[in-house]
Amino acid sequence: MVTSGTRRIADARLAAAGIEARHLVTVDDITEHKPHPEPFLTAARLLDVDPARCVAFEDAPAGLEAARAAGMLTVALTTTHDAHALAPAADAVIPDLSCVAAHLTDGGMDVTIVS
Repeated sequence: MVTSGTRRIADARLAAAGIEARHLVTVDDITEHKPHPEPFLTAARLLDVDPARCVAFEDAPAGLEAARAAGMLTVALTTTHDAHALAPAADAVIPDLSCVAAHLTDGGMDVTIVS
């Protein structure tokens, strides 16, 4: 997970949602902030995955720009901004994560956008 929030806020929000993030990159972990690619490059390094094999799900233009600059595919979520604001830096635009199906495979994960 990559967030522009602090670790304290991210931890609290994840705990409230009942989510445990194995890897978390917050504003406290980087020197350059979105739209700079450093947050997403840091996440890819923590995962030991080539950024070109990553898909970033983002709800903000700066995050989409950062992920794209890191070399990742980008999926915009229209949960905080409208599609028009997100589309320039997005490979796909969807309303929310209910449109995503993810399946673990031997080689990693298959992600499919469903309607």
